[in-house]
Amino acid sequence: MTKFLIVGLGNPGNEYAHTRHNAGFDVVDALVAKLGGNFRIDRLAEVAELKWKGKIFICIKPTTYMNLSGKAFKYWMDKEKVLLDNTLTIVDDLALPIDKIRIRAGGSDAGHNGLRDIQFILGTDKYPKIRFGIGNNFPKGMQADFVLSKWFPEELPTIKNKIMKSVEIIETIATMGIARAMNDFNKQSFGVE
Repeated sequence: MTKFLIVGLGNPGNEYAHTRHNAGFDVVDALVAKLGGNFRIDRLAEVAELKWKGKIFICIKPTTYMNLSGKAFKYWMDKEKVLLDNTLTIVDDLALPIDKIRIRAGGSDAGHNGLRDIQFILGTDKYPKIRFGIGNNFPKGMQADFVLSKWFPEELPTIKNKIMKSVEIIETIATMGIARAMNDFNKQSFGVE
């Protein structure tokens, strides 16, 4: 059975729940719920193990806070003996509009602290990512407040749609590969009127 490590990035704690910065957690929650799994508290992360179509998904939500995400990523990748190419990190992205998702086989941290830590610990940026657009509708100097804020009510239909699409993307990558997923989803708009 091929094993995948699905890493949702976010911050632990109720005050961060369902904020823009926790989009990665929300996607992993949706995947685990859809496939009937449950999280357990384990070393450096909340962990759920899922079996789906001959694949094993080790899903983690690091409990290390965003800036130390690499520690949990590396620990679970090594513990579960998952190849780097079979990891998938779901991360919020300020540079992408609210209706967009970008799938990448590699690429820089683009200033994201969670990705920066993973890249530092792994010594490479060549690992697959789903970048979940959160928009950048904030006044100058207010970026930190914006990423830690909740979604605007008018954004929620689009966000719920994108969370479900992200689950579909994870399943597509696991069955048909990342190139196919990039081809199928990177150009789409996931906006809901």
